[in-house]
Amino acid sequence: MLKALSDYGRLMRVGTALVRHDVILPGEYQTRLPLPARVAGRFLRIFGGGAKGRPGERFAAALEKLGPAYIKLGQLLATRPDVFGTEVASDLSRLKDKLPPFPVKQARQILDKEFGEEVAQTLFPELGEPVAAASLAQVHKMETPDGTRAVKILRPGVEQMIARELRAMKRAARTIERASAESRRLEPVAFTNTVADAMMKELDLRLEAGGADQIKSISDKHDWFVIPAVDWDRTSQRVLTTDWVDGIPLTDPKALDQPGLDRAELATAITRGFLNQAIGHGVFHADMHEGNILITPDNRIALVDFGLIGRIGMEERRFLAEILWGFIRRDYQRIAEVHFEAGYVPADQSVGEFAQALRSVGEPIHGKSAEDVYMGRILLQLLDYTRTFGMHLRPELVLLQKTMVQVEGVARAIDPKHDIWKAAEPIVKTWIAENFGPAGAAKLAVKNIREVADRLKRLPEVMDRFEASLEQDARQKAEPKRTGPPWWAWFGLVIVLAAIAGVTVAQFA
Repeated sequence: MLKALSDYGRLMRVGTALVRHDVILPGEYQTRLPLPARVAGRFLRIFGGGAKGRPGERFAAALEKLGPAYIKLGQLLATRPDVFGTEVASDLSRLKDKLPPFPVKQARQILDKEFGEEVAQTLFPELGEPVAAASLAQVHKMETPDGTRAVKILRPGVEQMIARELRAMKRAARTIERASAESRRLEPVAFTNTVADAMMKELDLRLEAGGADQIKSISDKHDWFVIPAVDWDRTSQRVLTTDWVDGIPLTDPKALDQPGLDRAELATAITRGFLNQAIGHGVFHADMHEGNILITPDNRIALVDFGLIGRIGMEERRFLAEILWGFIRRDYQRIAEVHFEAGYVPADQSVGEFAQALRSVGEPIHGKSAEDVYMGRILLQLLDYTRTFGMHLRPELVLLQKTMVQVEGVARAIDPKHDIWKAAEPIVKTWIAENFGPAGAAKLAVKNIREVADRLKRLPEVMDRFEASLEQDARQKAEPKRTGPPWWAWFGLVIVLAAIAGVTVAQFA
């Protein structure tokens, strides 16, 4: 009961912030609303304080004030233009996550608690002032005998604060899904669980260390990105230490002014590096905004901050590859079939009609120059058809979709003429050839043979269980059925036991 009251109190705080920023029933949408909603909107704007900017900008400002849990929620809501519209989604994608740093003294206390005071003094002898501070953690620069390190430390008490906010979010999502049949198509509970899972993983820096190490192993094979190595001796649940990467973040306009820098080559490397991770390995850096991308002195791309790692299975990788390849070849029928095969479109819909809708998305891009064709825009148009064809949100694709839009935005910022389709083609073509050509067929055959062999090994055990189940069913049918007491008898028993317990407590009080 107390938790529920606490949750609703937090949701009231959220509602107040949204009202103050004129996010609920905003004035810009008055003409589209029924009369009761218009009246309610005018009433709410009395408390709005004259909020300025577009609805999406005001929404982003409100989420920034509400703190880290809502900032992360907003970043993922930016992938839902089918709910909020493309303009609001675009504004939410620019959410900033910056806070003043906490003192070095507190940082040292956390290090002492994580590693023990004596060990911490040895491992972290000279902890410098914080060089970057966000809502969840901050980063310090440190010199060691083995080289310069970046030390990331979680904010004090952030785990408890995030847990409380996420619990309130989940309660709100459950309430919305129960109250609105239309909302169930958008899967608010599944979406909120995706946000919560991603955030809770960000609060265990050992998981981030594992993700960084895996991305580095992929990058070492393909050489698209510079990834800092993890210093495992100086890493724990609340502390992550990696090699220091010299570079200028893309948020700095000077980053692209370095001598000898080839913008077109850099943009292509970002696109191909991301697709190689996602399609080729099923794991990718899922927060590739300009602040997490550095340009090194030798004009290479370095990635930092691995708190958000996306993972997709073979089916999702196949889906992504075939969608991209279908658009590249203008094979809309195949794109439609892939959606149905993956179960993303209900079986009672028409494949032909869905292919027709896809054609209306794909054909306008052909024959246009690269700078006029945006993959992100195509993704947004595809999402516009979710309502028409009864498509459900797939939570496992949320991070992938968000990152694809991010990557294209970054690549276009580096090189406005970047052709994302041309950049993607060799990665997609190679993966399809390896997995669906002769080599892929051979791999699949070997995998199927191995699975059949494993099942045959378990066959005697399965048969034993089946026979035991049949014998148990026969015994149960032979025995006379026993009827238990009616439900009200159990209810009465509970009341009696409660009364006995109350009397007992009163005697000893």
